[in-house]
Amino acid sequence: MSNTLLRVHPSELKIPYEYKRKRSCCMQLTNKTNQYVAYKVKTTNPRKYSVRHACGILPPRSSCDITVTMQAPVEMLSDYHCKDKFLVQSVAVGYGATMRDFVPELFTKAPGRVIEEFKLRVVYVAANPPSPVPEEEEEEEEDASPQSEVMSHGVKMTSVFDAVTVSTLTDRSADKVSSAEGVSVESMLVAEREYPVEENQKLQQQMELLRAARSSQQGFSAMFVLLVFMSSVCIGHFMKQIKV
Repeated sequence: MSNTLLRVHPSELKIPYEYKRKRSCCMQLTNKTNQYVAYKVKTTNPRKYSVRHACGILPPRSSCDITVTMQAPVEMLSDYHCKDKFLVQSVAVGYGATMRDFVPELFTKAPGRVIEEFKLRVVYVAANPPSPVPEEEEEEEEDASPQSEVMSHGVKMTSVFDAVTVSTLTDRSADKVSSAEGVSVESMLVAEREYPVEENQKLQQQMELLRAARSSQQGFSAMFVLLVFMSSVCIGHFMKQIKV
């Protein structure tokens, strides 16, 4: 029986099969008429598959996408043979019908009601099929292998040269550091030798200052005694003259 209400695409559901992982596929329903069409999607294994937008009403010349999700398989398959099937039922409804008018009785047989059905089988496909490698690419890889070996040898030689250069620079820097350390040690020894000489000079200067201070103090005391003696002599002579 040909479908005059809906166009179903594709004609079979190809679902990638992968162990312990959910997979999905889509199908599209298109209303080919100028009237409202109600549809319903059913499966022979409802525990294994979930259908999004499993039922609805399509306005004239409109379409919708149906998503079918297979639950994660719990066993490995030796082949991809599958016996599961889907059924799409469709029926014409009144103009301007909405989901409020959708009832299960629409898909029960009744006089004057035409229910169209479209069956789809499920086909399992490999989740990650291996990509074939052209022979030309294999030949190019074989031709490129000697070049890769030459490049690897070049890289090795470059790495050896770099290692020698680094070691030479390291030795030079070590020599510079050692020479700088030698100069600093010599300067420290010279400073240590000059330090006692400077201290001795300072001590000698301080001793000379002390001696000068003492000599000035002694001279001052002698002059003071002399002045006192002279003044006393003058006073005594003056007193004698007054008595006479």
